[in-house]
Amino acid sequence: MVNSIANSLGFGSGIDIPKLVDDLSNASRQPKIARLTELTQANQTRISAVAKARADLDGFADSLSQMIGDGTLRSTPTVSDDSVLGATSRAGLSADSFAATVVVNQLARAQTNFSGVVADRTAAIGTGTMTLTVGGVAKTITIDGTNNNLDGLADAINASAAGVTASIIADEGGHRLILKGPTGEANGFTLVADAGADPGLASFATDGGMTLGQSAADAEFTIDGIAFNRATNIVDDVVPGMSLTLKKAAPGQPVDIGANRPLDMIKQTVGDFVAVYNQLKASLTAASNLPGATTSLRELERDLGGLIHQVISSHGSINQLSDIGISVTKEGLLSVDNARLDKALETDAGAVEALFNPRRDATHNETTDPGIAFALDAIRDRAVGANGAIDRVSRSLETRQRTLAEQLAKVEEREDAYRTRLEKQYGALEARLAAFKATQTYLEQQIKLWTNQGND
Repeated sequence: MVNSIANSLGFGSGIDIPKLVDDLSNASRQPKIARLTELTQANQTRISAVAKARADLDGFADSLSQMIGDGTLRSTPTVSDDSVLGATSRAGLSADSFAATVVVNQLARAQTNFSGVVADRTAAIGTGTMTLTVGGVAKTITIDGTNNNLDGLADAINASAAGVTASIIADEGGHRLILKGPTGEANGFTLVADAGADPGLASFATDGGMTLGQSAADAEFTIDGIAFNRATNIVDDVVPGMSLTLKKAAPGQPVDIGANRPLDMIKQTVGDFVAVYNQLKASLTAASNLPGATTSLRELERDLGGLIHQVISSHGSINQLSDIGISVTKEGLLSVDNARLDKALETDAGAVEALFNPRRDATHNETTDPGIAFALDAIRDRAVGANGAIDRVSRSLETRQRTLAEQLAKVEEREDAYRTRLEKQYGALEARLAAFKATQTYLEQQIKLWTNQGND
């Protein structure tokens, strides 16, 4: 009778209450955590795929812009005597139409003045004000008790931002103050001591105290017999697409300048463009094929695909990538017909170059001739800008990631509470079983006592 009661309660059956709680808790928790973990990992995979696609897009656009920006694809100037003249290319140089003869008659010079020797550069030179005038603009130079020496005067002139540089050089027996202005005849300068200044400051005035080293002068040169003068020896505004550096005056000595087009580099760039485009296409396809928000990236894929037939220059017949043999395969990748590219280069190499290195002048601008780099930048900027394809997908995935993290935290919280309830319930059961055991032991003792009494 007693054994039957104990067995029916499970007492003495060897039940491991902590293990039972663990098993029940894990049976409730693990499927939910596993599902959320799976969803989180899948979302992270999408985030990584989108990040790679964006990195490839940025790299594609930036590398192409850099090649154009650093002149890799530009026509290269040629100079018959680079000891007299240097030349570098800028956007807009047309190699097939430019040739000229330059004669450098005079270089641009800056005015220089130098003082007499000052034995002690830290000795007082006098206080007061001086007026420094450059190109008609006057600046006041103040010498007082805080800067009353040669170093103080030089520092005050430099701090005035007048365009005149003051320096101090060592000379036999002491130091001299050297003043140098900007190049160009209009940039000559004067430094005069104002009324009331100590007499010592007059020693550093250009109207008698300092010696003129050289006067300011403009550069004078001719291009194909046409005379020009400029305030500097770097001339950017005469030859379209070319910057000239005048190095030496050589009157009567003509220097021929022209330009060579980097045909091999253009052909290589076309091949590189196709290869990098296909790499970007692969990463975009991998991302957009994932289920969920990444399918919006197909909008970006369509934009990129449209590049091939987008008009990117104002040339009449070679104004898009398809005109030079670039086409789209059935897989959505690019390929290049080298025979057609060679034919385009043979027909009009300048027009091919302009697709990558667009001309910039009064009639060619980013609207009429965007070039492939500008067009690609526009696509990239739209994609990563507010509400663009990549921006929308990225924000959606980030929101999803936060939501999953919050759900996971709530599941953990609920499962912890469930485990606590199990521990409480089975703890109470264990306590009741212990009470039953005590009752059983008492009954067994009483029955045994009664039995022994009946046998007496």
